[in-house]
Amino acid sequence: MPNYIRAHVGKTYFFTVVTLNRQKILCLDPCREMLREAIKKTQILYPFSIDAIVLLPEHLHCIWTLPENDLNYSRRWAFIKKEFTKMAQPIIGQTVSATRSTVSKEKHREGTVWQRRFWEHMIRNEKDYSNHIDYIHYNPVKHGLTASPVDWEFSSFHRFVQEGLRSSDWGANEDIALDDSVGRE
Repeated sequence: MPNYIRAHVGKTYFFTVVTLNRQKILCLDPCREMLREAIKKTQILYPFSIDAIVLLPEHLHCIWTLPENDLNYSRRWAFIKKEFTKMAQPIIGQTVSATRSTVSKEKHREGTVWQRRFWEHMIRNEKDYSNHIDYIHYNPVKHGLTASPVDWEFSSFHRFVQEGLRSSDWGANEDIALDDSVGRE
């Protein structure tokens, strides 16, 4: 088992965030760049680190570690979603059929890009941390998008390989047994 960076129980979280109606926009070049920019803006205002991430066409999974006395991940996700939506709206309208605004969406200040909620799980211990990192990195294989985690370019798996935490052939020729309690989509 790899020697992962220690999880900080109580301030490390796993997230699943999904686009509205599972629009397949997140891996489009301009959308990826806009999401990266929205995350950077958020990290400046509300610091956090991304321990692991995978971006799939209609959803993403990630693990964040938050600062010691600020566990408000909802504020961070709201800001990321808002910033991304503002930047991406012109492109979204050109690439997919945009969903119309409704009274409920306006009441909750929602756009037409993201599902209202997200899945969140507090990392409990080292094993939980490791299981969620494996889930994140194996997710493109699980969804049939690639045969090996190393072949999926929108993932922190490459950083883990570069840092010696994983071999480049991990998950390529084997079914990875993932804990059933890990990840929600």
